[in-house]
Amino acid sequence: MGIFDWLRRGSKRGKDQPSFAPPISSEPEEGFAVIDIETTGFGHSQHRIVEIAVVRTDPKGRLVDEWTTLLNPEGPVGATRVHGIRQGDVKDAPRFADIIGELTARLAGRAIVAHNARFDLAFVGAEFARSGYRMPDAPVLCTLEASHYYLPNLNRRRLINCCWAVGIELKDEHSALGDARATAGLVQSYLSGRCGVAPDPDHVVLPSRAVGVPWPQIPPRLVMPTPRRGVTVAVPAPPWRIAALLDDLPLTTAVDDWAPSSTTAYVELLAEVLEDRVLTTEEAESLAELAGTYGLSREQVEAAHRGFLLALAHKAIEDGTITAAERQDLAHVAKTLALDAGIVQSVLDEAAAAFAIAQSYVTKPVPESWDKGEPLRAGDRVAFTGCDEAERARLEAKARAAGLRVTSSVSRLTAVLVTDGANRNTRKAVAAREYGTRIVSPGAFAQLLEHVQPALETGTQRASATSAKVPEPRAPEPAAATRVDPSAVRAWARANGLPVGVRGRIPADVLEKYRRSHSAS
Repeated sequence: MGIFDWLRRGSKRGKDQPSFAPPISSEPEEGFAVIDIETTGFGHSQHRIVEIAVVRTDPKGRLVDEWTTLLNPEGPVGATRVHGIRQGDVKDAPRFADIIGELTARLAGRAIVAHNARFDLAFVGAEFARSGYRMPDAPVLCTLEASHYYLPNLNRRRLINCCWAVGIELKDEHSALGDARATAGLVQSYLSGRCGVAPDPDHVVLPSRAVGVPWPQIPPRLVMPTPRRGVTVAVPAPPWRIAALLDDLPLTTAVDDWAPSSTTAYVELLAEVLEDRVLTTEEAESLAELAGTYGLSREQVEAAHRGFLLALAHKAIEDGTITAAERQDLAHVAKTLALDAGIVQSVLDEAAAAFAIAQSYVTKPVPESWDKGEPLRAGDRVAFTGCDEAERARLEAKARAAGLRVTSSVSRLTAVLVTDGANRNTRKAVAAREYGTRIVSPGAFAQLLEHVQPALETGTQRASATSAKVPEPRAPEPAAATRVDPSAVRAWARANGLPVGVRGRIPADVLEKYRRSHSAS
C-alpha cells in the first residue's frame, strides 16, 4: 500500500550520562528546554518513545542542567541498528507515565527547542495524551527550520549537517542526550551571531513568552532514570546508487518557495526512510501521518515527492551520464512514492537539459569597474514577471545554467525579481516591494548573469546590494582537528571499499583511516 492510500484513509535516532541534574526549582526560570527523543518508529500514533533527554539553557543558550533516561515502550524497541538501544536495555526502565511529572517540571515555563520539532513534539504530545494529559502549546524553536535563516547554504539539514556547519562536534549521534546537547549548541550559535547573521528577534523573545504558559500540575514520582549503557555501531544499509546520492543531496532544490516551511523537515525524513531502498507498509502509514503533522496537503506532498525525485536526477547526472542502475533506482523511488511511471523520463530529460547548458556556460570574474552592486551567486533564487516570452525563456535557461534557482514566486529569500516594469501590480512585483527584493530589468539581469559568482560558504555575510565590493568566499573554521564532514567521510569510505552506513554513526576505525589518509595528503 502506498503513502497516498494511507493519506486517503485519513491519515531514530551513547553512553554518556547527564553531567548534573539538580532538583527542579518551584519557580520556573526563563530560558530554553532542548528536547530530543529516540523512538521505536516514526509514526506517533503507533510508535513510542524509547529514550528522552532534556537539556535546559538560559535565554542565550548556555547550559543550566541536563537529564535523560531510557523508557520502556511496552513493546519492541524498533531499529536498534539506528538508535543503539536493545530490548534488554529497557526491561527495567521507567514508562513514560512514570516520568511525566519530572519531564513536565523540566519543560514548564521554558521555550521548547528540538531539531525537527514537529516530529519530536508530536511524539511527546501523544505520550502526554496516553497518560491522560494535554501538552500545552508552548513557544517552540525548531533548529531545523531556523537553519534556513542562520545556515542558508546547506544541502542537507540533518542535525549532523547543521552542527558541522557551525563547528559543533556531534558526539553520540542518535542518543537522546548526545543529540540534545548538540541541539543546545546550535541554539547558542544561532543566538550569539556566530552564524554570520543577527539573531532573529522572534527567537530571542521566545523564553519570555514561555513563562506564562500554564502546564498541568503533575507531581513527580520517585523514579530513578535509566541511563544508556553502550553503543551499537550502525549496520550498513544495502548498497544502492541512490543511497550515496542522498548523503549530500541538495534538498533545498526539492522544495518550492511557496511550499510550507515544514516541507523541508518532511523531505528530510523521507530521505532517511528511503536510504535503505525500502518503504514498508508501516513506513508508508507513518509518512502519511507525518504529512498531517507537518500540515501538508496531498497536493503539497505530491509536489515534494516530485521535487525530491528531480533533485535526485540532477545529482545522478552530475558526472555526465545516467547508468542503467541509476535509472532503475529512480524508477523504484518514483513507484515507491506513487508517482506516475512516465515521470522518471521527464525528470531525467529536465536534468540532462540543465546539465548540457551548464557545461557550456562560463561566468567571468567581477571586473574592477563593477558598478552593478552585489553580484549574484550560485544557488541564489531569482523570479520573473512580465517580460517578452522568448527573452524570458532565454534568460531563465541561462540563469539555471549559471547555478541560479528560478522560482515561481517571490519570498524573503528571493535575490532578484526580473521585470520589464509593464505591470507594477503583479503578485510577484507587490511581494518584491514588500520584502525589499532587488528588482532589475531584463537587460541588467543579463549583465548580472555574465558575472555569477560561487556560493558563499555558511557563516559568510553578503555585501549590501549597493556596494561594489565583492566578499570573498571563505570556508567555515573547523572547531577542532578532529572535525570532519560526515558526507565526505562516507563518500571516501565507499570509494575505498570500506563498510559504512548511509546514516547513523560512522565506525571509529573508518574515521581514523579517513583522518590518517587526509593528514598524509
